[in-house]
Amino acid sequence: MDRRPKSIEQTLLPSIPAKRYFTIGEVSELCGVKPHVLRYWEQEFTQLKPVKRRGNRRYYQHHEVMLIRRIRELLYEQGFTIVGARNQLDAQHANDSVPADEESAAIAEVLDVAALRAELSAIRDLLEIGKK
Repeated sequence: MDRRPKSIEQTLLPSIPAKRYFTIGEVSELCGVKPHVLRYWEQEFTQLKPVKRRGNRRYYQHHEVMLIRRIRELLYEQGFTIVGARNQLDAQHANDSVPADEESAAIAEVLDVAALRAELSAIRDLLEIGKK
């Protein structure tokens, strides 16, 4: 039996169906990871928080399935350790999010404050006319 790691072509995963929630068994099949590994990853990766319902059953959302696939790729295909994968995800998350100052500046550019004030004044005038 050949125990060499499979290439990326050999580890093609099935497409993710258009559903809101997935059970741990479904996620296991979709991501090629056993359920006990998923439960372990929940403890190690704080970003992974499935909804728990009746009987403490886990239900994963689409973004969590994508995250699990990313974790799997980092660990199994790129050879990261758990700590390394966690750091990689944290760094990726930091790069994806826009700092608050930049976001505020972008909103201020888009929002023409003078036009907004004029529109609000017009609405106020209409309301005052309606009271008379």
